[in-house]
Amino acid sequence: MIKEFPLPDLGEGLTESEIVAWRVAVGDRVELNQIIADVETAKAVVELPSPYSGVITALHAAEGETVNVGEPLFSCDTGEGAGEGAPTDAAGATSADAAAAPATAAAEPAPGAEPDAAPGPNLVGYGARDEGGPKRRARRTALADDLVPSVPENGGATDLDAPPAGAAAAAATPPPTDLSTGAPERPRSTPPVRKLARDLGIDLTTVNGTGERGLITRADVEAVASGAPTSAEPGVAPTAVSGAAPAAPAVAGAERPAETRIPIKGVRKHTAAAMVQSAFTAPHVTEFLTLDVTATMELLRSIREDRAFAGHKVTPLTVVAKAVCIAARRTPEVNSRWDEGAQEIVQYGGVNLGIAAATGRGLVVPNVKGAERMTLIELADAISALAETARAGRTPPADLSGGTISITNIGVFGIDAGTPILNPGEAAILAMGAVRRQPWEHRGEIALRELMTLSLSFDHRLVDGEQGSRFLADIGAILREPGLALTMA
Repeated sequence: MIKEFPLPDLGEGLTESEIVAWRVAVGDRVELNQIIADVETAKAVVELPSPYSGVITALHAAEGETVNVGEPLFSCDTGEGAGEGAPTDAAGATSADAAAAPATAAAEPAPGAEPDAAPGPNLVGYGARDEGGPKRRARRTALADDLVPSVPENGGATDLDAPPAGAAAAAATPPPTDLSTGAPERPRSTPPVRKLARDLGIDLTTVNGTGERGLITRADVEAVASGAPTSAEPGVAPTAVSGAAPAAPAVAGAERPAETRIPIKGVRKHTAAAMVQSAFTAPHVTEFLTLDVTATMELLRSIREDRAFAGHKVTPLTVVAKAVCIAARRTPEVNSRWDEGAQEIVQYGGVNLGIAAATGRGLVVPNVKGAERMTLIELADAISALAETARAGRTPPADLSGGTISITNIGVFGIDAGTPILNPGEAAILAMGAVRRQPWEHRGEIALRELMTLSLSFDHRLVDGEQGSRFLADIGAILREPGLALTMA
């Protein structure tokens, strides 16, 4: 029986998804819950498991193509007379045990199993069995290589909102060859890099991969597009060398293109629509506060030196997050939303704290649910978990919805202050600037102190100037003297 699998609604009313990579090909046998494709929604890259077991008879969309919810994604022959979605043995008999096995394995992975080796039906996990031939395994090469931003420092701390960077440094190696034919294999790259190459009109066979084991990175493709030779060391900007030969024949005599066109889709499309809606719906007001955070930085240094906190990344962002939760309890107006339809202001009982993250796919704002109930260490662990999934491009839609107030850390870029735009549906967003050692008045004298500027944008329909100022002042008071948090709880 041939069954069609339509693209499901992956959450939050999303209407379409783009095929990032197929994990299967026509003629492949798949099992129940086996990952068959990676699709990109407006919010995250999601792994789709097969609801059937059988043989793939058709793939209804190519990689890079956008499919609407409800349209057929693939067709599968489940076997003549077999139960719906049940695999059949060599004699054609249904094997219920075989169908149940993958689901059981997914629910209870073996202890110590690597994430990418554990099967599972979870739409947003890393579960995918390494089945099939070399070509399918090559397609599974880490999708996140070019989605992973580095995590720069802000006052010695790692934070989520960080710029993208290349893969880990390693010497470039020649592309692998097919041992059975001796012919070169398809250039090794990730789906986002292949899409970029298609958009720029670059033939990947002419690009020298500088990533690990010859992997072609985003920087390699951009270097070819700009006519610059690729560096022999990943992560190092290409430099012109007098008399040096170009990286590939296609680059010879090439000039920088007059313009580059990049399709508006995925996270960029979603972010643009959300920011326009927010900017022209909510009347924004931004206030600034520069303060001495030396006491907070000393607290962080003592925490890092304490073995009791080993393995926990407590950063300036963590302390600011805790301060926001405490201050929001004292000024609930900043933790609310405007319900136009009901003509009501909805004040939230808890804080779902959004943390803006710059990733290779664009800006995402996952949120920590129930942040107000967490200790400093619990917040640190929760933010670290958000960072890992955001950098891998695997943030589930549930983590990207339901936020009530947000933080953006522009300090990791060396920026002191800005005017952040509200996340749609939220009343306030706080931008934390870089921590800088500067002269400052301290106890009647001029001394070198560690300073930070906070920028608070709020919706003036919901928050008056007095309320926004009080909220910002409370955060500043905690950062100046962390012990004051005990008096505000």
